[in-house]
This record gives sequence, C-alpha cells and structure tokens, in this order.
Amino acid sequence: MKMMFKKFKRIIVLSISMMGLFSIVSQAQDYECYPTHWFTGMKNPSLQVMVHSPGIGNANGYTLNYPGVTLTNVQKVENKNYVFLNLKINAAAKPGTFQIKAAGSGGKADVSISYTLKPRRNGNGKLYAQGVTSKDFMYLIMPDRFSNGDEQNDRIAGMRDQTLNRDTVFNRHGGDLKGIQNHLDYLKQLGVTAIWLNPVWENDMPNRTEHGYAFTNHYKVDPRLGGNSAYTSLVNAAHAQGLKIIQDAVYNHVGLYHHTVVDPPMKDWLNQWDVYTNTSYKDQTLFDPYASKAQNKQMSDGWFTKEMPDLNQRNPFVAQFLIQHALWTVEEFGIDGWRIDTYAYNDLNFMNRCNAALLAEYPSLTLFGETWVHGVINQAYFCENTFQIPYKSNLQAVTDFQTLWGITDAMTKDFGWNDGVNKLYTTLAQDFVYKNPMRNVVFLDNHDIARFYSVIGENVDKYRSSIAWLLTTRGIPQFYYSSEFATTGVTSPSDGYVRLDFPGGWKNDAINKFTEAGRNEKDRLIYNDVKTLANFRKNAPALTEGKLMQYLPEDGVYVYFRYHPKQTIMVVMNTAKEEKTINMSKYTERTKGFSKYYDVLTQNNGSLGNFKLGSYKAVVYELKP
Repeated sequence: MKMMFKKFKRIIVLSISMMGLFSIVSQAQDYECYPTHWFTGMKNPSLQVMVHSPGIGNANGYTLNYPGVTLTNVQKVENKNYVFLNLKINAAAKPGTFQIKAAGSGGKADVSISYTLKPRRNGNGKLYAQGVTSKDFMYLIMPDRFSNGDEQNDRIAGMRDQTLNRDTVFNRHGGDLKGIQNHLDYLKQLGVTAIWLNPVWENDMPNRTEHGYAFTNHYKVDPRLGGNSAYTSLVNAAHAQGLKIIQDAVYNHVGLYHHTVVDPPMKDWLNQWDVYTNTSYKDQTLFDPYASKAQNKQMSDGWFTKEMPDLNQRNPFVAQFLIQHALWTVEEFGIDGWRIDTYAYNDLNFMNRCNAALLAEYPSLTLFGETWVHGVINQAYFCENTFQIPYKSNLQAVTDFQTLWGITDAMTKDFGWNDGVNKLYTTLAQDFVYKNPMRNVVFLDNHDIARFYSVIGENVDKYRSSIAWLLTTRGIPQFYYSSEFATTGVTSPSDGYVRLDFPGGWKNDAINKFTEAGRNEKDRLIYNDVKTLANFRKNAPALTEGKLMQYLPEDGVYVYFRYHPKQTIMVVMNTAKEEKTINMSKYTERTKGFSKYYDVLTQNNGSLGNFKLGSYKAVVYELKP
C-alpha cells in the first residue's frame, strides 16, 4: 500500500510542479467544463464552473456577454490547468449557448469557452424528484449483473478494463441500462414502485469496475452501461410506467483515474497523509465524547480503499463541485431520490449543506444514507433524530442495518431474554430516537452482504417469514435483485458472489426466470409471496401509512399490528423450532371489533380464533368485522 501511495503522491507532485509550463491553447476541444452545462430557472442563481484546460489559469482576463448571466468572480488556484468561474444566472436568463472569453498572454491565442443553459424540466414533484415513502417498494439492481440489453457496448475501446467474462465474478458481465429498461414490465408486475441502481457514472479503472463506486467522470454515464442517452431513456421509460428512479450518490471518494486525482486542482483537493492511511471504519469516534481527535480524523479523512482517493469536502471548491453535480443530476435526468453511499465517512457538516441544497431545489426529493454501523444510537446519529447534541443531522433516513441484524437474529438464534426475535423487538422499541422511523429503509440483503437466503441456511420457511416481515413492518422496504427466487451467495472469498447474474438476463442463458416457465417450484413459491404482498400493500393504508403496535415476543412468537382508521393488519411470526398455539385473547387491544380475517398470502377467509402456527412460519391477516 505504501508503494502505491508513493506512486500516487508522485503523480500529484509532478502535476503541480508542471503548472507553469502549460500555456493557453485555442483549440475548442482542449477544455472541459464542470458542470458540463446548467439550467435556467434554478432557485439558487449562483453557479461555479470548473474549467480544466492546459494553462487556462494563465489567462489575463475572462469575460462573457449574455443577457441575464453575470461573471461575478474568477478564482485562480495552484494548478494553472484550472480556473473557477463564478456566475450569477438571474430569472431573466434564457436557454441558449454563450461564450466565455479567456484572454491570452505572452502572444498566446485567446480561448473561447462555449457554455450552454438548458431550460428546467416541467413537472417537479409530479414527474420527477418525487421521493419515495413507505408506500413504495424499492428494488436494488447492479446494472452489470441484471440484463444485457445492448451487446454493442459490452466493451468500449480505450477504456482500461477490457474484460468481459461471465465465468468469473471478478470481471464485467455486460449488463446495462437497456437491459433494465427491457424488463420494466417484469418489475411492475412484481409490485416494484421504485428502482435503486448502483452507481451509473463512468468507472474507467483497470479492474473490478462492475460495482460502479470509483467514479472517473461525474458527468459521463459509463458507456458500457449505455451512456447518458441510455440513462435518460431508462428514467423516462420508468416514469412512463409509474416507476421511480433512485440514484446511488458517492460523495466520499472517487477513482484513482478521476481528472482531479491525476491532475489535482490544488494540493488539498484530497485528504492527504504522509503515508497511506485507511479509515478505521469506527463510527463511534465521531460521537464519542471521550474520543481521540486523531482517531476522529482517521475515521473521516482516512481513505475507504487505496483505489478510491478520499475527497476533502472541507475544501469549498470540492464541496461546490459535489453539490452542483447532485443538483445537475436531478435536473438533467429527472431522478426521484438519493441513496448516499458510505454516509458516515463523509464530512458531516458538508453532508448537511449538500442535503439542504438538494431539498431547497427539490422539496419532495428523498435522501437516505448508508449507515453500516452497529447500534441504534450509532445509526440514529447520522439522520434526523431526537438527541439534544451539538451535531444535528438533516438527513431524512438511513438504510436500517439495525433491523436487518434483528431479523437475522430472529431467524438464526434461539429465543432468549436478549436473543432471537427479542433482538428485533428491542431494536424497533428504540424507534423513539428517530424523528420519523417510517422513512428508514428496511432490507434483507444488498450488494455488499451475503444473500439472506444463505444467511438463514437456505430454509424456505424462514425466508418466507422474513419476506412477510419486510413487507409489513414500518419503513420503506427494499429488495435486492433476484432475491424473489431465494438467490444464494456469500461474500467470502469475494463480494462478487452476491452479485451473480439474473438468470435470463442474457440471450443465451439456459434458464430465464423473467418468465414463469423458467422458474422451479421453490422459485414460484417465493416469487408469489413477494408479488402478492408487494401488490397488496399498494392499496393497504395500514401498511403504507399506519402505525405499528408490537407485543413482547413469547417463547419465540412475535405478534405485531399495523393499523389505520381504514384498516388493521395482524402479523404473527413463529421463530421457534416447534409448532405453537396462538392465543388470540392476548391481543384484544387491537382485535376488538373484528371477528374475521383475510389471509393475504393464501387469499383465504376465516373466523378469528386460536390457531396453530408451524415452526418459522408467519401469517399476514387483514382483520374484518
């Protein structure tokens, strides 16, 4: 790791030492602007354009002449290959393209920089930036592993990673955005209302580029996924079918080959260390009143991995670069919400500023952060909570790892005072720490952790009960692609094994689980559970808007209710190793006035009364008078 860091540091030093050797050039293609373009009618009229071009910072002056647009300030930085132009775009500005003139020096030619303003989208809050709520059912997809809709983009000439080998989890497989678009009907029939995609931005790295978390260009959708046009097409097609799009935001780090790493604008663009320093991954140091300042710094400023340089979000230019990209993405593509990667590793004051900027422009947008931590207090620290502490997060919600650990214990550990399903009960009993726990995202697995079906020993009854819990508990349920067929996979020896291809996503696949004919008996059983519950909950106010009342687990039996003035749902889970008798007299506080039930999964009706429930089985009853 030290050798790699020394090489990386040498690149930075070399780049900065050569700043003065470059001169302004006149070729129009010899500059890049970030953002690539902007929009009229934004609530915040300020825009900072990063211009990257050899020697652009050596210009004698910068001017523009376009109605409604003012160049308010020019900021030159250490690296003369960059200049930051601060513009004000007032309400009178019209869409169009204007020129920014950079005057040459020492006999060098002037540079004319073209910049375009587009009109804002119509329908904010109705057609895009809608956000997700507990009425939604999110489906997480890793594009490279879902479906190959366009074989022409499987390899892209000039990109560093030329692998294409489905026989190994370490290479690219060729899935793309067109493949997802081709299967929107399948997702809608399953009951999905929102699609969360792992990152789509260019990852021009030498290897392991399937996951998308090492950006090398913030304004270019990876061409192997189909590029910007394919993303636009997917979002538009999804919206036309009433499906929302959640984008994976990565603020903490970039890839080693990002232009701001290869040719950094300034020495403190990244969090630099004398020797390579990894984050400690210990979130406790951020809120521990007794924590070492040095260890607090390591948690926040240490690199996530040596391939992903850590951005210094306290640098105002870095902060503005990231915030503007977030705003640009919502407006350019019309996405509906953000899942924010590695939330705890960002500078938290920056995150508050970024969240506020997004919500100022898009009040209905949803923001939820990845908080892979252990402990309800730990998790709640990073989102809107009830704590009276100096740092107050404005993040709406989190990916709820604590309830994941709870349902995992319920299905893998024997019942005890603190063990088994009591862990799940106790976790939910602490919801008072959240400002709005109904916004938390609940899940069984994702792209970083073992498939839940493998975690519970491939027990079908346990899996069906866990799905019943997921789609009836409080919060926003999220499902991981192909888990509707009880897909297996563990993270050892590689996380690639939890990122296997969706069977049928490639034209020569022997099995196609997008069709009923391609599913075996177990597949049909699990798929039908998911489809039935997901579609039922769309019109179930108790599940999407209602309150939660849970009862103390007894001998492995866990009972809870979701209730609303218009509906009451009763869920019973038996996490014991033997059949149990459910005594309905214990739950009269919520069953009073009801004498019948509708079994949501079997679609049978019956009379309320004591009943027997098998080991690791669950029922979901809609109560009737």
